[in-house]
Amino acid sequence: MTEQGLGTTPDRRDRSRRPSRRALRLVVPVVLVTAAVAAGAVAVLRDHREEYLLDVQEVDGGPAYYDRFSPSLPSDPSQFPIGVWLESVTSEADIRQDAAAGINLYVGLTEDSDLSLIRDAGMMVIHDLEGKVGEETVGWLVSDEADMWGGPGEDEWTGRRPGDGDICTPAGGRCGYTVQTTRLEGLPNDNRLRYSNYGKGVAFWETDEEAARFVNNFQDVVSVDVYWYTDESVCGLGEGGNFFGTEAPIAPAQCHRAANYGLTVDRVRALVDPPGSRPVWAFVEVGHPFPDDSFPTITPEQVRAAVWSSLIHGARGIVYFNHSFGGPCPTQHALRDPCYTDVREEVTRVNQQVADLAPVLNSPSVQDFVRVDGDVDTLVKLHEGSLYVLAASREQGLAEVRFSMPCAEDSPTVTVLGESRTVPVNGGRFTDSFGDETAVHLYRVDGEPSCRFSTS
Repeated sequence: MTEQGLGTTPDRRDRSRRPSRRALRLVVPVVLVTAAVAAGAVAVLRDHREEYLLDVQEVDGGPAYYDRFSPSLPSDPSQFPIGVWLESVTSEADIRQDAAAGINLYVGLTEDSDLSLIRDAGMMVIHDLEGKVGEETVGWLVSDEADMWGGPGEDEWTGRRPGDGDICTPAGGRCGYTVQTTRLEGLPNDNRLRYSNYGKGVAFWETDEEAARFVNNFQDVVSVDVYWYTDESVCGLGEGGNFFGTEAPIAPAQCHRAANYGLTVDRVRALVDPPGSRPVWAFVEVGHPFPDDSFPTITPEQVRAAVWSSLIHGARGIVYFNHSFGGPCPTQHALRDPCYTDVREEVTRVNQQVADLAPVLNSPSVQDFVRVDGDVDTLVKLHEGSLYVLAASREQGLAEVRFSMPCAEDSPTVTVLGESRTVPVNGGRFTDSFGDETAVHLYRVDGEPSCRFSTS
């Protein structure tokens, strides 16, 4: 991606790092069931056979995180940030196309973009365009991938970007922290949030300490982009090999899969300090982001699976990388270009599903509620007394996966959202098929659970 940028003042950074994760209490109407536990875990559930400790946690940053900024993204639980990277907005037709695809946020803009069009359409933008600001501007873009082109260090920054000459002084030095600090200092002194995206430095190359400094010190919302489906080099020793700790290149089946988008979110969330104190967003490509024509373009099914893997692993926003530098259809506007119609149609469906489930995604997560016999990742959400189990495959090949759920022994079925079907539940257990590594199923547990939840 092309680097952009802006900044944050020290007092704002300190405030954004305050712990904001709230614990909830799980209460079960069975004799001698509840017991006090340490912070983080919230209650004990005992059924007729064994005892369960269920941890119920708010979303990263807490449900009102965005309220500390102004103007800002909405904290309304019915809203979920769905952005597109570095688009141009020069006409009402541009806005209509993007809104029709389910985009509600621009992340980075071309210099010729007209912010009044975004404002009039009721959409939002995070950008770094000097002198262009209004109610539509809900945040400032600090930089893109400074961890890669600047590196983890405090050497002097020349002010140059990749391709313009030496970036650091001395040449070959490391000045990524200086880049971020300089960009922050150049931002307007207002109460808008700051956002940075990072890349392979944070994901692969840097120590946890080096990467954590990028993640925690320079922004209020953070993301990392790794294009697992379309980057041929990502399987190599210094990238995927480092990521999985194999000390060798990783096999394509382990490398080019949707589950790794979720693992990338995990990597960033693990670096956030204090844990859970700020939102982590995800990046997903929708075209052919590298110039090598021989490597595949992402498919609609892969886009969908990458988005849901990211959400299941805790991403609180999605940003689509909209540029194709190779493949059969080079473009800066993949979600508008007719040659990506099939991807646009799937992205539109996914975005609608995310929007419909926004109250669920913004609700507390229930830890250790479901036991899974099979290679799937799961996220359990509690919303308005109902439990939702979101599940995404991790491996290639058809798999029959069994789910076991305490608190749901009396539930007759689970409804598979968006698929017009239900699956029978027997004694809190059900089985479903996952066709391949892109398979995703979203379940609502029908019937009242045998446990009750309340805020502590």
